[in-house]
Amino acid sequence: MARLPERKHTRLRSYDYSRDGAYFVTTNVRDNRCLLSAVRVGRGLAPAEPELTALGEIAQTQILDLSRRYPYVAVDKYVVMPNHVHMILLFQDGAAGASPRPTLMQVIGAFKSVTARLCNQAQNTPGEKFWQDSFYESVLRSDKAYQNAWNYIDANPAKWAEDKYYVP
Repeated sequence: MARLPERKHTRLRSYDYSRDGAYFVTTNVRDNRCLLSAVRVGRGLAPAEPELTALGEIAQTQILDLSRRYPYVAVDKYVVMPNHVHMILLFQDGAAGASPRPTLMQVIGAFKSVTARLCNQAQNTPGEKFWQDSFYESVLRSDKAYQNAWNYIDANPAKWAEDKYYVP
């Protein structure tokens, strides 16, 4: 029987992902399918911008709903690209109430689960995997790291034509 490659764990081993802080998150659509948007080049000096599909609208709504679902989470910046989503999430106001508050992994897991269910309803594909397993995250521990993540999100649409999944 063939062995699967061992997955690299990018999470910081002793870090508490429920604590206050800034997190840069990227999650991809399964098989990098371009289902969420199409990037349109701006006219003149206008920047390139994603034009959301119906599935991209669902993803955007669920991103914006994170602050309602988790009052201590603020969505500071995001972009819905054709086959992935980038977000900067701020966990703030450390109070968790009577029980421990969810971790970043639980927040993103809930986002992916709800978004997948709604996208599958829209496509009439119940139970199909919508997102790739796991997601990329980075703890933004300095102003420079935060600014780099912000700039990366801002520049991402303009760089879409360089992506290996870009189809003109």
